[in-house]
Amino acid sequence: MKDQQETKEQQKAFLPYPSKTLDPPFSITDKVKEIENADLWIQNSVNQKLNLILEEIRRLQEKAKEIIEKAKEDSQLHRVQCNFEKKPGMILHLYQRENSVLYFSLLSPEEWGTPPHKYLGSYRLNFDMSFEKIKD
Repeated sequence: MKDQQETKEQQKAFLPYPSKTLDPPFSITDKVKEIENADLWIQNSVNQKLNLILEEIRRLQEKAKEIIEKAKEDSQLHRVQCNFEKKPGMILHLYQRENSVLYFSLLSPEEWGTPPHKYLGSYRLNFDMSFEKIKD
């Protein structure tokens, strides 16, 4: 019985009108303040969530730019002069002739002794046909 009475008292606290004649009446300004506070909380919550999404979009855009740049580089390297069949797993050494023409060789600068042309770097051809620069 006592539990039921306490439950009723708790429920009365959430009524939009006074439950007893001696209870103070709810004023319209109190209700407006409550709504304003709720709106502020909702607005702040939405703004925080949208800011997180915006940051994620920016990170994804940066990642997309990196992927596109890498694809351009790989595409350019596939167009470099090469007098042998390129196969995944191979290490290719990039050189530049005096007339600025680029070419791949199977010989590293060490194997040449003194390379005949300017050495630009070594690359491994991956199985997805992308190039991976090998640190010297």
